[in-house]
Amino acid sequence: MTTTGKLYGVGLGPGDPNLLTVAAVKAIASADVIAYHCARHGRSIARSIAAEHIREEQIEERLMYPLTVETTDHPGGYRGALDDFYAEAAATLAAHLDAGRTVAVLAEGDPMFYGSYQHMHKRLADRFETTVIPGVTSISAAAARLGQPLCEDKETLTVIPGTLPEDELSARIAAADSAVVMKLGRTFTKVRAAIESSGRLDDARYVERAFMEGERTGALADIDPSSVPYFSVAVLPSRIDAEPVADATSDPARGEVVVVGTGPAGAPWLTPESRGALVNADVLVGYTTYLARVPMRPGQVRHGSDNKVESERAEFALDLARRGHRVAVVSGGDPGVFAMATAVLEVASEERYSGISVRVLPGVTAANAAAAKAGAPLGHDYATISLSDRLKPWEVIAERLRTAAAADLVLALYNPGSRSRTWQVGKARELLLELRLPDTPVVLARDVGGPEESVRVVRLADLDPEVVDMRTLLIVGSSQTQAVVRADGRTVTWTPRRYPEPGTV
Repeated sequence: MTTTGKLYGVGLGPGDPNLLTVAAVKAIASADVIAYHCARHGRSIARSIAAEHIREEQIEERLMYPLTVETTDHPGGYRGALDDFYAEAAATLAAHLDAGRTVAVLAEGDPMFYGSYQHMHKRLADRFETTVIPGVTSISAAAARLGQPLCEDKETLTVIPGTLPEDELSARIAAADSAVVMKLGRTFTKVRAAIESSGRLDDARYVERAFMEGERTGALADIDPSSVPYFSVAVLPSRIDAEPVADATSDPARGEVVVVGTGPAGAPWLTPESRGALVNADVLVGYTTYLARVPMRPGQVRHGSDNKVESERAEFALDLARRGHRVAVVSGGDPGVFAMATAVLEVASEERYSGISVRVLPGVTAANAAAAKAGAPLGHDYATISLSDRLKPWEVIAERLRTAAAADLVLALYNPGSRSRTWQVGKARELLLELRLPDTPVVLARDVGGPEESVRVVRLADLDPEVVDMRTLLIVGSSQTQAVVRADGRTVTWTPRRYPEPGTV
């Protein structure tokens, strides 16, 4: 009776044989077959790490890649050539396992972290008894060599392959607390550009061949791109112990104001660019309710204020920027839609602030968020109107409602009511019923994305002003907007993109 052998995926750590685990040494010593991947030159870093534990009587299987980065005439392209190679390599190992031999596949770092072993594992682990022995990753090795923490407290770590497109790299780096970018080499110039465009070049570090001969560390900004090998990483370490920015700096040119839209309810709605701006800011300024959506970060200062002091808030932010601070003005939804961007730009147009950099980053608008929850009521032309008469007369609002309704536009109505404004929704309903059918669908979207989210669809004639408050957004359909009850009982609305020809029904 024959018994199949056991497969080991053996993590070797970053390069120093002294960082091999006891479990790894035991697995290598007990194996009948030692397998390792290598390029066509035949040399294997994995084997060199484990060399002192490999015996002459052990069978060695060198799994040689048919290509690395060059092109191929394989009908399946680069990926097809590799898939064939992995299949052949797995078949080679399977033959040993079927013969009852124990096979140890050597893997630099950790076998399940960007390692070649994982391709063997996926093809063999369901057929043979398998044990994976973890190893010290290149990430842990890089942090150790830099002597800087990667993550602390509530920070998160993002691991990014440098082979991503530059815009994707920039987005992921900008959104990260701490990050490690792998697979440099030929990607270094692109990675450096992405880190710089994300505003993180000053704190980026470089580690090459950690715990191996030829190790090098330093500031990433100082590295010559032509000297960077594949076995190197870029590290954006923890910021918790970073030098705080003084109240006044000697470099006012460093200062800027970024107006950030947080979407309707915070973290899940933030764009990567907005996340990056919030991470990179020295100071956060905003309405206290919106500031509460942004996680506290060590070293950052935040200034909250009431919702009715927008101009004062903008001036305060610009004064901080003039002293060299990077300021994020936090706004709900999209900052350019009934929000802080206008207030900041209005004050920034004054001569005293003409030299201050001001950027506006978009966010998911309340109208778009509400529409998505309800279906697609904004699928055709629509108008956005605020019902608040705090900054403009009601007569102006009423005229705009009439004009938009007469044009048969879908209406997204912001700021419909509050404790001090209780009659506007009723007046708007009366006005709209003069121009719209009673059955016109109306979406009542309250606290979208928040814990009290509620999205309902009612007839225009049945719209009850008493249930509408400042956290509610209304979407009033056009003559073409449909409302259909689905099998699950949910009513969805949409407005067709095709509009009837004149004279047709």
